[in-house]
Amino acid sequence: MTESTPLLAALGDALEASAAADLASSRARLPRRRSRRLVALVAVAAAAVVSGASFAAVELTSNEEVAASLPAGSLWLAGTEPSCTTVTQDVEYHCVLGKAPANAISDWKGTVEPTVDATKHVNGGCRSLASDGREWECYLGQAAVDQQIVSAGFLGQEVTGPGVG
Repeated sequence: MTESTPLLAALGDALEASAAADLASSRARLPRRRSRRLVALVAVAAAAVVSGASFAAVELTSNEEVAASLPAGSLWLAGTEPSCTTVTQDVEYHCVLGKAPANAISDWKGTVEPTVDATKHVNGGCRSLASDGREWECYLGQAAVDQQIVSAGFLGQEVTGPGVG
């Protein structure tokens, strides 16, 4: 449960009560006409629920989940035993590989690879900081797009397995 959950519940209760009262008064005046106020309240409630769900999903990202997302995104990083530390929670992580990646690239520095979460969706990407490919800076969500690691159209796409190449 996040800190925002009680706030969202209270907001939902208040919106429900307000919508019910508005609906009752609207029915008394014009039985078939929808109130603009009711439509606005429903829109605000939907936005709050979506924002709260997004916040909760991002809040659960751990260093271990980010580490697991590297080899899930690139077959070249399979078996590398990454470990990650938080730079900026839910945005940026510094990762070090326990074993060097496949020797498919002679100089890994600057190479970018997508990351894939446990639901098999592209959730961000990483850039190699070292020629031997054992040090990476990883970004989740829009930060990976801003860093030009993955495109906005690729972010969130479902994948069937680690990419090659």
